[in-house]
Amino acid sequence: MSLRAPPSSTSSSWSLFPLCPRLPLSVAFSTRIVRCSLLQDQVSVNAGAASKVSDRNELRLGLPSKGRMADDTLDLLKDCQLSVRKVNPRQYVADIPQLSNLEVWFQRPKDIVRKLLSGDLDLGIVGLDIVSEYGQGSEDLIIVHDSLDFGDCHLSIAIPKYGIFENINSMEELARMPQWTADKPLRVATGFTYLGSKFMREKGLKHVVFSTADGALEAAPAMGIADAILDLVSSGTTLRENNLKEIEGGIVLESQAVLVASKKSLVHRKGLLDTTHEIIERLEAHLRAVGQFTVVANMRGNSADEVAQRVLSQPSLAGLQGPTVSPVFCKRDGEVVVDYYAIVICVPKKALYKSVQQLRAIGGSGVLVSPLTYIFDEETPRWQELLGKLGL
Repeated sequence: MSLRAPPSSTSSSWSLFPLCPRLPLSVAFSTRIVRCSLLQDQVSVNAGAASKVSDRNELRLGLPSKGRMADDTLDLLKDCQLSVRKVNPRQYVADIPQLSNLEVWFQRPKDIVRKLLSGDLDLGIVGLDIVSEYGQGSEDLIIVHDSLDFGDCHLSIAIPKYGIFENINSMEELARMPQWTADKPLRVATGFTYLGSKFMREKGLKHVVFSTADGALEAAPAMGIADAILDLVSSGTTLRENNLKEIEGGIVLESQAVLVASKKSLVHRKGLLDTTHEIIERLEAHLRAVGQFTVVANMRGNSADEVAQRVLSQPSLAGLQGPTVSPVFCKRDGEVVVDYYAIVICVPKKALYKSVQQLRAIGGSGVLVSPLTYIFDEETPRWQELLGKLGL
């Protein structure tokens, strides 16, 4: 595939972004065109940037600097007793008092990934979509925690509901459309050119050109500067309001917030592995406890075994590993006796009322309910997985 020679005023990055003859230069969107076959060259550039670990002593965690992702990230860390202390709201550096020698740097999500690759950051919290797009399969990026339970969305192809696309409802049908040729390729507006080109190749679409647009991508088809878009979708409301539709087989990636790390930093930077272990433990303990309640009740019985059998006869009262049954001591006529046993179980929110009903049905009384904050396992599986990835 040939490239146009750049005009003398064009920057040195022209070879990666040839101009598309079908896009008017005066459109409201600022566009760059990326051909599928050119994207592979970018992987080696990123890989070379991660060739060494800097000599600094402090550890660095990159967090999103603004938006919903930034707010949700700070909320999660606060819930894990890892509140970020930012002396000046205009500063881009902060700390977490509970984690010594750790600096927090607020960056754009894509810059977090780039700086992990360059060695300027050691850890980061971003969306999996950003890691996949800007990490481009780099072996130096390790997903430490793949499910932080916020930022849920998916990266998807969307096409107009009207015109030549009215009866197109799948990627297979889109690929078979005779309109797409070398001279007139399918035009896709997106900020995910790496993932987009890879996906289109896998789906058998050979004649595709990507344009990156500054602005609302949903407007691109209506303006005539793109045939389709590839964008993040949460509820799909914005697509529907702009007469766009998702199609079968068009989801490129399911995404949510993840904790990602530089493999080189984990192996070579002193203290990082211990800090990462603590972060994983706190995240896992909190996330496992979300939506769980401790339920305590007293129950008459002749023995702990007899009470336990009654409790386990009810399907909603098994708890995480089984109920805790303890004697309740009281003093009667000068003697210490046991008439009641205390039952302690862990119950998910959706089964809470049903569990209380079942406890009452088998003789439970004085039922107390309190939300759980943390559930610490003997060892978190994700820590063991990380050690395995590092060969430790």
